[in-house]
Amino acid sequence: MKLAVVGGGSTYTPELVDGIARLTGDIKITELVLVDPDPSRLSVVGPFAARIMARYGHPAAFRWTDDLDEAADGAGAVLLQLRVGGQATRQRDETWPLDYGCIGQETTGPGGFAKALRTVPVVLDVAARVRERAEPGAWIIDFTNPVGIVTRALLDAGHRAIGLCNVAIGFQRQFAALLGVSPERVALDHVGLNHLTWERAAVVDGTDRLPELLAAHGEEIALHTAMPLAVTEAVGAVPSSYLHYYWAHDAVVEDRRGKQTRAEAVAEIERQLLEMYADPALDTKPDLLGHRGGAFYSEAAVALLASLVTDARDRQVVNLRNNGTLPFLADEAVIEGSATIGGAGATPVGVAPVSPLMSGLIAHVSGYEELAVDAALRGGRDRVAKALLAHPLVGQYDLAEKLTDRLIAENARFLPWVSS
Repeated sequence: MKLAVVGGGSTYTPELVDGIARLTGDIKITELVLVDPDPSRLSVVGPFAARIMARYGHPAAFRWTDDLDEAADGAGAVLLQLRVGGQATRQRDETWPLDYGCIGQETTGPGGFAKALRTVPVVLDVAARVRERAEPGAWIIDFTNPVGIVTRALLDAGHRAIGLCNVAIGFQRQFAALLGVSPERVALDHVGLNHLTWERAAVVDGTDRLPELLAAHGEEIALHTAMPLAVTEAVGAVPSSYLHYYWAHDAVVEDRRGKQTRAEAVAEIERQLLEMYADPALDTKPDLLGHRGGAFYSEAAVALLASLVTDARDRQVVNLRNNGTLPFLADEAVIEGSATIGGAGATPVGVAPVSPLMSGLIAHVSGYEELAVDAALRGGRDRVAKALLAHPLVGQYDLAEKLTDRLIAENARFLPWVSS
């Protein structure tokens, strides 16, 4: 099978390639192609990734190109990891919302919406070309943020797509290490939307071990939620760290004012990584890559791809259609939860009823996401304003109006409808 990675010039790519080289025993990858519009990045990341493949002795043909059609030709699967506008646009997403007392973040709040508006049209253009050039039935695996919104846009357009995030696998690996068991033995009751999730159980051999974990390691686990242990205890589930943008919003906004953004920190890490990657003697991932983010990204991506190709019918956490899983959401909504993965795709695993504390916020954000997809597809100031008004972190008419004008001004060069 030929695998194409769109956004292959990312500093994440060596993490993915390392996983492919180590873990794809059940997937006969005969060709791996990195594609990226930035030749300067590819000229560094490509050769380094090739050295990783060679070190493991992987037999796949390996190359890199700036030609999407060439990369997609005959591909059996395409992985998307785009960032439209790079870290510079992320830095703006993380800063200008603070002027209005709103969180600045790349997937959450006004900044996350701005990223969705820039990203969805580009991803759909890529997917359309993949549909024309790739093998019939080729899978699109989306790791591009905001994953839930992007995945819904892909599915709405009829693409064979599944969204992927590393939050769940991160908790699975942490819980497994604390319990002293292999990760595959830990089944999570992971419920919610992308970047709005809770771990309600950690089942090992039929027994929920989460109460035991919290009793023995509660403070350590709470560090990964960015909130006090008391929050986890009150909710009765482990929230992802993205919940603190909702449940500690004002404190986060105040803390972020005048400080270095994550985009600025990542840009510096990327600069150093690219210098390292350029060393012709380097053929292993540098430790610094662990600070870039995306922990266990390669393991999650390879596991998903392997199960799709081999019809494994195992259980993984992905982004997929709701289809009745959460009865308070429409079937066409995209949720993040456990699913059975096989050759036909992902089938959601039934879940126990969700508490009103969770379901209310999930439904609220899902409504915003539906409007966000519409705004990204059709454009228009009114659609942007409606999506912002629907967002629980905005929710005020005057504020939504001000944010709309600023968002459009900040992103006009990425929004073709602004000048049309």
